[in-house]
Amino acid sequence: MLRGIGNALKLPDLRKKLVFTLVILLVYRFASHIPVPGIDSEGLRKVFQSNQLLGLLNMFSGGAMAHFSVVAMGVYPYITATIIFQLLQPLIPGLEELAKEGEAGRNKLNQYMLLLTLPLAALQGFSQATLLQRSGAISNFGFARATLLPTIATLLTLTAGTMFAIWLGNLIDEEGIGNGVSLIIFSGVVAEIPQRVGALILGNPVGLVVFVVITLVTVVAIIFVQEGQRRIPVQYAKRVRGTKVYGGQSTHIPLQVNSAGMIPLIFSVSIMLLPGVVASYVVGSSIGWVATIAKTVSGLFDSSGVIYWVLYFFLVIGFTYFYTDMMFQQQNLAQMLQRQGGFVSGIRPGKRTSDYLNGVLRRITLVGAVFLGVIAILPFLSKGVTGTSEMLVTSTGLLIVVGVVLDTMKQLEAQLLMRHYEGFIKR
Repeated sequence: MLRGIGNALKLPDLRKKLVFTLVILLVYRFASHIPVPGIDSEGLRKVFQSNQLLGLLNMFSGGAMAHFSVVAMGVYPYITATIIFQLLQPLIPGLEELAKEGEAGRNKLNQYMLLLTLPLAALQGFSQATLLQRSGAISNFGFARATLLPTIATLLTLTAGTMFAIWLGNLIDEEGIGNGVSLIIFSGVVAEIPQRVGALILGNPVGLVVFVVITLVTVVAIIFVQEGQRRIPVQYAKRVRGTKVYGGQSTHIPLQVNSAGMIPLIFSVSIMLLPGVVASYVVGSSIGWVATIAKTVSGLFDSSGVIYWVLYFFLVIGFTYFYTDMMFQQQNLAQMLQRQGGFVSGIRPGKRTSDYLNGVLRRITLVGAVFLGVIAILPFLSKGVTGTSEMLVTSTGLLIVVGVVLDTMKQLEAQLLMRHYEGFIKR
């Protein structure tokens, strides 16, 4: 690996791409420390210590929300818009047709996603600022006459910060190495590690060793599962056109063990945190039965309880199957194979092939779903050993870190192989 990095640094164009990527990430990290005016830093710190939802959003903002900076929402509204369009494609024929039109269609879809990001960013900015205002971490926010202009300025600043973060990610896509949006999230996850290591060294040195071992084992397991795939052999029939013969070769369809990535974790944790957040607003209600129900819901969805983690585990498994099946159906591989003259040996083209591929995918997805479920509840499992659920890197953060590193290494390897250099991955 070190040799591969050395080879990449020897090439002027690759070195330029790497330096450009690093500079863009430094610009984003600098922006993440520029706070929105009117913030109580100490009050903000206390709010983040007691709110898991804000912790999740802070991760997607690259650590910027902990300072309520101008890029506090990061690229999360854009990720939400992307997920919404993925879910809408099977329901809206026009979007599905755009997705099949190649690069031009994808560019059009990306424009629609950026347009949807604007209202989502404004809405999320208002929700987060309202939550912080109620917690006493932010002042001069609200639609009263005295606070109207500061409120509008705050929302415009947060929305502009989100678009700025997306723009930085697009710059990395065009001129750098790796996926820009993923690298921005990656930078925030990694930036929090030194602070957590320092806290564990001072407070729990033995726990630090245990956490390092757990993290290393988890990283190896994530790589093993993320790279795991079932290869379905495919044959292509020979076609004769004039004096030339086409087709006749064999290839394979790689079905990933974990096709859903970290999306099921995002869906699940959002749903698990929602009842508790809603209940927290009415737990002090003067109506007795409302307050009782709110307290019960808060207890059931308390992250320190076993019920929370059991529900979280099964919810992750369910969403893994849902998202994997939805994305696989959009690809319509059976129809594409039939159209190109391909077939799976021993399986009739068409519906039989579709049923066969779906059956194989659902079997191997069980491994990926259970694995994601274990990753999701890893803080709860490690708490029995270390006495705390705080980890060096959150389970979702580990998936992001490993996924981004693997993707960046593959892109660098492809660039090196194009120039006849040895890559990172030995074959």
